[in-house]
Amino acid sequence: MDKIIKTEEEWKKELEPEAYHVLREKGTERPFSGQYDKNFEKGMYRCRACGAELFDSSRKYDAGCGWPSFDEALPGAVEFHEDDTLGMRRVEVTCARCGGHLGHIFPDGPKETTGKRFCINSVSLDFDKKDK
Repeated sequence: MDKIIKTEEEWKKELEPEAYHVLREKGTERPFSGQYDKNFEKGMYRCRACGAELFDSSRKYDAGCGWPSFDEALPGAVEFHEDDTLGMRRVEVTCARCGGHLGHIFPDGPKETTGKRFCINSVSLDFDKKDK
């Protein structure tokens, strides 16, 4: 997958303000406010900035945290970075294609699967519903 590199001005023109804030400035949407928090339809979640496929809906679960949660990303779709901001030690999740901030990963996911919780901002995602 080829990397997408754009200037911040190009991203600002392409993304809505809230999406720009989260994807490019590492912001966070308010919990329980995102359009995909309670979406459990079958389909594919993509990066809102570049369209790269990130998460299959079969890996989504309700963690009760207020953000879409997945126990696994598609192979090679995301990258991980240490994040020591806000006085916390976390691992940031970014889109491998465009570098957009998606959210964070935590080790408190379902033990019967991967044990991981990808805590992802809805505004950083688009969703393609799978036809029946």
